[in-house]
Amino acid sequence: MIMFMLDTIINQGKNVKNADVVILSASYEKTASSRKGTASGPKAILKMLDSKLELFDRKYKKEVSKFIKIAKHDLGKISALTPKKALEKITNESTKLLNAGKFVFLLGGEHSVSLGLLIALSKKYNPKDVTVLQIDAHCDLRNDDSDYSDDPSNLAHSCVLRRTHELGYNLVQVGIRTYAKMEYDYFTKNKKTITVFEFGNGQKVPSIAEILKSIKTKYVYITIDVDGFDPTYMPGTGTPVQGGLEWWYGVELIDKVSSTKELVGADIVEVSPQKETVLTEYGSAQLLYSIIANKFKDKIK
Repeated sequence: MIMFMLDTIINQGKNVKNADVVILSASYEKTASSRKGTASGPKAILKMLDSKLELFDRKYKKEVSKFIKIAKHDLGKISALTPKKALEKITNESTKLLNAGKFVFLLGGEHSVSLGLLIALSKKYNPKDVTVLQIDAHCDLRNDDSDYSDDPSNLAHSCVLRRTHELGYNLVQVGIRTYAKMEYDYFTKNKKTITVFEFGNGQKVPSIAEILKSIKTKYVYITIDVDGFDPTYMPGTGTPVQGGLEWWYGVELIDKVSSTKELVGADIVEVSPQKETVLTEYGSAQLLYSIIANKFKDKIK
């Protein structure tokens, strides 16, 4: 009997040791403030990568995963942990992978998980030399979530970019369509290190060249909250907001940044799978595969 092995983008399975890229799943959503379900996001995206997405990349005209070793690592059932304990676990696992020379691509879960990888990266790079490109409907610059939570935390998903900025990272926020007064006050007084590209409210959609120009550093980290895209393209998310990035505009922006800057890490968060459609997890898998291809374009022959 002849056995055939199916091609898969995750070509190393759980074999982290031999991988160039490790997709780290952090299925955490303890501080999620709206629709739950983001804990199922990583598994849904991985399913698309494993069996639904074409290996052939239209940009490089190659089966990219034949040249890049990609593995997955799941942090397991962490949703029962406190925000502090979950952050420690994500940080510790990310640090181990970075010390082993791996490129870490984090999948959430709620947006709070991003901080774990960013803390780990801050031990390897000076945060002042890194810009975090954030695609998001929300600023996530609250100091804590006490204005809407009965169990407030300064590590909630709505605080993640505030904590990131406090580490010393520069922020470029794209797609912002709603924010609290405290967030407005914070980014207004930190204009030298936080650039906010708002959508709607009479604002002109920024050109991709304008966004690229706002990134002053050599190193970039990309964090994609899928609610940054218009819900037409990414409907499965916890806190959708009308408007947002059009699909091909977002794809081009992410492509330009990840192929022209030195990418040190990336994440996709806030995918809350829907029964009616797999559009959100499929689109997320497409973005992940494209970012990895650009990061390792020198390996693609």
